[in-house]
Amino acid sequence: MAKKLEESEALIIPGKIDIPNTYSAGVVGSRFLIELRDNGRIMGIKCPICNQVYVPPRSTCKVCFSKLEDWVEVSDKGNLLTYAIAYQSHPVQPVEPPIVYGIIQLDGADTGFAHLLGEVDFKQLRIGMRVQAVFKEERVGSILDIKYFKPLG
Repeated sequence: MAKKLEESEALIIPGKIDIPNTYSAGVVGSRFLIELRDNGRIMGIKCPICNQVYVPPRSTCKVCFSKLEDWVEVSDKGNLLTYAIAYQSHPVQPVEPPIVYGIIQLDGADTGFAHLLGEVDFKQLRIGMRVQAVFKEERVGSILDIKYFKPLG
């Protein structure tokens, strides 16, 4: 007679499955990445109803659910809203640790933009510090075309 499920031994098999995939940034994300790649510009998208400017851009306003189509250029400078330092290595990290991740509110945007910080002394990090984007010389259409944000001043 079969055992009840509650009485069965749990079988766990450790393993790793690599699944190749292709990511589509969609219409809005593609335009954002193309502007980074081709023009070194950071673009946001503005809501026609509540005037929120989203960076990175999105297709629908999270406040009033309006369709978003009004593209606006925002500054490559902004304020650091918060940050975290990662000391452990992980295969998906774009650079070797320690890595500083920050959320930056760019001038002209109403939302925070998560990205790497560079050229920064950890002891000098502070909420509200001014930072500026540093673009890679060769850009490929990736969020990492912005190499990192560095402190101003």
